[in-house]
Amino acid sequence: MAKITLRGNPINTSGSLPEKGSKAPGFSLVKSDLGSLTLDELAGKKVILNISPSLDTGVCATAVRKFNQVAAGMENTVVLAITKDLPFAHGRFCSTEGISNVITLSGFRDSAFGKAYGVDLLDGPMAGLYARSVVVVDEKGKVVYTELVPEIVQEPDYDSALAAL
Repeated sequence: MAKITLRGNPINTSGSLPEKGSKAPGFSLVKSDLGSLTLDELAGKKVILNISPSLDTGVCATAVRKFNQVAAGMENTVVLAITKDLPFAHGRFCSTEGISNVITLSGFRDSAFGKAYGVDLLDGPMAGLYARSVVVVDEKGKVVYTELVPEIVQEPDYDSALAAL
């Protein structure tokens, strides 16, 4: 269990992010077309998991926009924006914002992702959503970078995540 804050108030997560150097836990999440995407389908690619509570919050939206901009010029790299928002909300967000270089994924069908990555928020007003975090996975499926953002309303460290690639 990790501790983070929301506007200074303590919140607990369900666990810890995967260890750097470990194999990234597999997952199956829902795309905006209601199909699923697994981590295994991305084998051989660098993957940025941009995990957040909801695309309907300012900081989450900003992070997706930022990763969308930088991902445009990155070779062999996939950026995933992972929330528990419904896939319909993901589709609307991407259409409205012009997001084309990020794959949005929802964990609404299965609780395994949040448990495997330790990002389920256990208490506080956002209980049940995901903690803001970034996990970078290399082409071999190994975790090369993790960041559990200590304050939910804070943006992730984009530069460090990208440097890990």
